[in-house]
Amino acid sequence: MKRTLLAGASAFAAGAGLFGAPGAALAQATQGAMVDEIVVTAQMREQSLQDVPVVVTSVNAQQLQDAGVRDIKDLTIVAPGLTVTSTSSSAITTARIRGIGTVGDNPGLESSVGVVIDGVYRPRNGVAFSDLGETERIEVLKGPQGTLFGKNTTAGVINIMTKRPSFNVSATSEVQVTNYDGFGASGSLNGPLIDDLLAARVYVAARERDGYYKTAGPDNNDQDFYTGRAQFLLTPTPDLDLNVSVDYTKRDERCCGAVQIRNGATQAIIQALAPGGLANPPDPDEFRDYSNRSFLKTVVDTGWAAEANWTTPWLGGAKLTAITALRHWKQTGGADVDWTSADILYSPTLRDSSNPGSSKFQTFSQEVRLAGATDKLNWLVGAFYTREDLDLHVRTVTYGRQYEQYVNALFSNTLSTVFTGRPLGTTFVAGQGQDDLYSQREEGFSIFTNNSYQVTDALELTVGLRYTWEDKDLDTFWSNTDGGSGCALALARASVRGGQVPTSLIRADGTLAAGPYQVLCASSNSPAFGRIGTNEQHLSEKKLTGTAKIAYRFSPELMTYASYARGYKAGGFNLDRIATTNQTVAGQPTAPVLDTSFAPEKVDSYEVGAKSTLLDRKLLLNATVFYQKYGDFQLNAFNGLVFSVASVPKVISKGVDLDFIWLSPVEGLTFNGGVTYAETYYPKSNPLFLGGNLPGSRLSLAPLWSGSLGITYEHKIGDDLIGRFAVNSKSVSGYNTGSDLDPVKNQPAFTLVNARVGLASADKRWAVEAFAQNLFDDVYYQVGFNAVLQSGSYDAFLGQPRTYGVALRYTY
Repeated sequence: MKRTLLAGASAFAAGAGLFGAPGAALAQATQGAMVDEIVVTAQMREQSLQDVPVVVTSVNAQQLQDAGVRDIKDLTIVAPGLTVTSTSSSAITTARIRGIGTVGDNPGLESSVGVVIDGVYRPRNGVAFSDLGETERIEVLKGPQGTLFGKNTTAGVINIMTKRPSFNVSATSEVQVTNYDGFGASGSLNGPLIDDLLAARVYVAARERDGYYKTAGPDNNDQDFYTGRAQFLLTPTPDLDLNVSVDYTKRDERCCGAVQIRNGATQAIIQALAPGGLANPPDPDEFRDYSNRSFLKTVVDTGWAAEANWTTPWLGGAKLTAITALRHWKQTGGADVDWTSADILYSPTLRDSSNPGSSKFQTFSQEVRLAGATDKLNWLVGAFYTREDLDLHVRTVTYGRQYEQYVNALFSNTLSTVFTGRPLGTTFVAGQGQDDLYSQREEGFSIFTNNSYQVTDALELTVGLRYTWEDKDLDTFWSNTDGGSGCALALARASVRGGQVPTSLIRADGTLAAGPYQVLCASSNSPAFGRIGTNEQHLSEKKLTGTAKIAYRFSPELMTYASYARGYKAGGFNLDRIATTNQTVAGQPTAPVLDTSFAPEKVDSYEVGAKSTLLDRKLLLNATVFYQKYGDFQLNAFNGLVFSVASVPKVISKGVDLDFIWLSPVEGLTFNGGVTYAETYYPKSNPLFLGGNLPGSRLSLAPLWSGSLGITYEHKIGDDLIGRFAVNSKSVSGYNTGSDLDPVKNQPAFTLVNARVGLASADKRWAVEAFAQNLFDDVYYQVGFNAVLQSGSYDAFLGQPRTYGVALRYTY
């Protein structure tokens, strides 16, 4: 099998795109025929990319459209050093920059890469996973950005700006047809409602596609969603504008399938329970998902926001900005937890208001900024408040119809006679299991300032500070619908030394040995959790973060800089069961851990860089050397039964970022790309109980090398047509896809190739394109993981196979 890995690739991630490519904003540069005319707002004010002492990948509207970027996962193809993966659902989406990101599926962990859409922070990467619609520009800022973008940006920020209303009448439409019976349509309408006073922009889209994982029923990883956004711009005076937006997205999709990549000894039991119930031998190339339970999930994401901008008569015309937002996000649905045809474990699919398997976020935020400038100083002060309500209903471990048969076979058909004393089928009853509720409330407040002082025409100093107050409260209610009776029975029979339990399965203290205990009395089955009632926890944090930068411009073509930044990612609570590791005497189960909190993550970052424009402003070449030291790095690992968060004392990320754009002497021919070299690793001396493969090793999903190269060619055909062609590649060195760095989850180096060809009218009113992503149909893992309750077996979430299609666009 040829295996390649592009974590987070998706159906419409069109490599370079037809009219754009990775790196800094190529399309913006080519339109002006100069590579240094790229504008970014990485410091909350418009600046040339070449004047900003930050590593920024800026992708404008034309480039996004041509690259087929529909959501944040698609950005991996246009931003070197960025990796985005999805695992058990599209909502479990994680972005990583320079090998650093949130590890694991636990919603108690906040994101290391912040996602901001129109100035509104999204609480998790997965909550921001939706159709982006009409987008003006996306900026990927690398390294901690805690001064202006707040907490949870220890690795970087994805800053997304949608298209705002204008008083010019315009309309767009697009239709796309792909393999897997895919179809998508979108359209927008923009224009004045009241001349020079009120304008509106409305965008709607719907997309559907069959799944690419073959199953006995409907194929998994399909696409079925619709979305809409309406914005209203009010300009009562030349100095005041107000933009109000509302949006709604709904997804009904079966996600996410997985395949076997290695079978352990338990595969024989599964084959006996369900002949042909899993791949034997494993063959990921087949994209065969053997699950027997539904993965149907519904995601509803809605919100409103208002942004006011007022150029005041004070302080030389200082600009006051206020952004208010309220968002609601909810996912409901189920899953087959064992990913086999044997009915062992599942999460039920229900649709009522108290649906097991549901997660809900409600977020309110308010930001106020005042910014101004003098001859020498650009200054900014601000304040930010947020309240986040997270409600989680977990029934991940629900017994299937064959769970008890499976466990009985694990213990050589002695479950009834030796461990429980009950007839088979009466202990672990189908439909019973874990039933937990988590309710977390968070409030945060911060004040911040960022100031740049022009010491001389060539020398600029920047200093920024942010002070954050953070409070979190968690109420947890654990229960087992059957009271954890199977574990209780097994413990009772094991409590008498030598009883009816074989000596080989009993420890000297009279408790069950590790193997049976871990199955029968895993935390998900333990009756001890049902005795707690409501477990209440609280944490409070106060953190100072900031940055200091010095930039020196040797000439109009060359700027150098050095910077220091302190970043912070909030601590939190593990939203899963954790039990003590030591079995107790007298037939008692392990004790629940009531303090599930973990520490905040911190980072100190150092960068030295240069930004240059060469060859008469036809070549842009930027390079940065970085060193980042993380403390209390939040690692969330899955052991096949539960997720558990550990604070790793130290993680290092160091390396080089390089980006370039070259407008070649051949008219219409452009080369562009970028390279990130990142050594992101756990030091050998880490005094962490998680040993094994971690000390001295690179983090999961942290390639040593990643690079992109794009070639785009545009040529006029007569007076009325334009022909376009683009081919792009992304190369990544080998890395591990599992948080425990198990070698089974290793992925060798790969190169992904995408291509696109099209024809457009000279005035660009219409365009027709044919495209292919993952042109050579490589099979690659997103994430490898331990198969649930199947010792020695491993599964993997695969990236999307080759997709191809035709798109037709019309603009008025």
